[in-house]
Amino acid sequence: MITVPQVSNTSYLIRQLPTPTAFVDTNYNIVQTSDKWTSIFNENDECINSRSLFAVFPNLSEKWKMVLDNCFKGNPQPMGIHKTIDANSNELWFEWINAPWYDTNENIVGAIIQLNNITDAVNNELELNKKDLLLQQQAEITKIGRWEYNMEDNQLFWCSTTKSIHEVSSDFKPNIETALFYYKEGHSRNAISMALFEAQESGKSWSNLKLQIITATGKEKWVMAGGKPIFNKGKVVGLIGTFQDIHEQVEADIKTIDNEKLLRTLIDNLPVNVYIKDTESRKILINKAECEYLGVNDPKEILGKSDFELYPYDAAEKSREEDLNVMNTLKPVIGKETVKTTINGKQTSFLSSKIPLLNNKGIAYGLVGISLDISKLKEKEKELRNIINIASVQNKKLLNFAHIVSHNLRSHSANFSMLLNFLETEKDEEEKKSIVSMLTKASNNLLETLDNLNEVVSINTNTNIEIKEINLNKKVVDACDNLSPFISVNSGRIENNIPANFNIKSVPAYLDSILTNFITNAVKYKHPDREALVTLSAEKKGGYSILTIADNGLGIDLKKYGEKLFGMYKTFHDHKDARGIGLYLTKNQIDAMNGKIEVTSKVGKGTEFKIFFNEKN
Repeated sequence: MITVPQVSNTSYLIRQLPTPTAFVDTNYNIVQTSDKWTSIFNENDECINSRSLFAVFPNLSEKWKMVLDNCFKGNPQPMGIHKTIDANSNELWFEWINAPWYDTNENIVGAIIQLNNITDAVNNELELNKKDLLLQQQAEITKIGRWEYNMEDNQLFWCSTTKSIHEVSSDFKPNIETALFYYKEGHSRNAISMALFEAQESGKSWSNLKLQIITATGKEKWVMAGGKPIFNKGKVVGLIGTFQDIHEQVEADIKTIDNEKLLRTLIDNLPVNVYIKDTESRKILINKAECEYLGVNDPKEILGKSDFELYPYDAAEKSREEDLNVMNTLKPVIGKETVKTTINGKQTSFLSSKIPLLNNKGIAYGLVGISLDISKLKEKEKELRNIINIASVQNKKLLNFAHIVSHNLRSHSANFSMLLNFLETEKDEEEKKSIVSMLTKASNNLLETLDNLNEVVSINTNTNIEIKEINLNKKVVDACDNLSPFISVNSGRIENNIPANFNIKSVPAYLDSILTNFITNAVKYKHPDREALVTLSAEKKGGYSILTIADNGLGIDLKKYGEKLFGMYKTFHDHKDARGIGLYLTKNQIDAMNGKIEVTSKVGKGTEFKIFFNEKN
């Protein structure tokens, strides 16, 4: 017998081993143990050294001696699993493993046994077995059918529930071949056949196979099939499985899917933006119109995002407040006109509605939003308003023009009638010549009136005016050159501050008339105490080219004459050449080009006209 070497020098190290460990000699006696081993088995005095392992653990299998004998021969093998009770009366499970114990001469003097705590694994397996039993009971309660197939004697068993699903009699005896033919030909039969083959050949289970069968009475049914192989000594000896009628559920699911597709098709093809938000105002559904408005192709780019990620902060904050109000008060917002601005600056007018979504307890879990893009309608409305305004202005002009024509022609007619009566009754030849002279003057005045009226008609009825881009500085220079004799005689001075490259959009003939009239008036109505100074400047602002013509002349009392300033034959000074037609014509010309005029004036100080040329022409 080999003498066991002394271990006192290493006992301290053995005691500190992190796993329960025991050193056993070739007589199965326990020589040394770790503290872990001692802490587990000390309560029952099972750790006493120099006692036989099998005396300390009488419940150990006798086969373990054979395992230890093989270990003593240098051939270690697994010993197995052993249950014990620790010092705290807890039930523990350990897996025992062993390795040869060598002395310093490399001779085997015993075995080293180590324990692996597998208590959790065992408990989990027991818990799993309990759950399996519970599942079996639940299957019976839910009337899920079961079946078994014994491969050795080729016997197939169906429970009563399985037979009921197949609509066969209670004494029906199925077999594996005929059972397959209950499955609908095609996908269902191929799928179950493949599952059975793989289970028998490779031990592969299957579950949740959604298949169709044709019952004994000819009805089509949806079923859920599952199965797994039964092993004996590593060999598949049979199959066991479940069988559930899910026809109503599948039909309901199909109907739900069809309804969802129908609803989705409807929502996506509505000519309005539709979205659904959750309680955090995150979009969880949007339709195609909303995608197009936000500039994305895939709804996934938007889903889950809030307004703060899609719109400027101020707009998003207002929208969030409105969402919370709708969900908290459960009062919908219907047909509210709003203007939305996206992060990239796109502005759109909407007629918006927000409706709370309620659960079965009457609590809002989100809202549905519907927005109708009315931008084009707003544009059309604006155009219509412009047309109405233009028509109103034109009607006023027409009425005014009719009054002017009626008044002026009646005056000329009365004058002619009176002079002709005088001519018929006058005997003195010299007086007749005088009357003829007055008739000639009256005729000239009538022709001038008709020319003026004709020019007004021409401006307001000309729909083919051609607007061009014109250098304003050059036009002012040309106008001043043409008016230089008049300006010189009236001691006037023109100050042109318009940039050399300043261009405007205008009808050339209208621009000539506008410059001529305003410059002429500025010089004509100069203040008697000072030289006439006319200053011209220009700027671009708000879609307009603005020409400013300022003078230091007599000025106009705008409180008194402001509303009549651009009326026909309206004069505001006692100048001998005042006719009251220039401002009226220029106003009509500017209106015809979609422009406007603004005027400021102080009596005795001067007048400033701002002529706005529309750049969108």
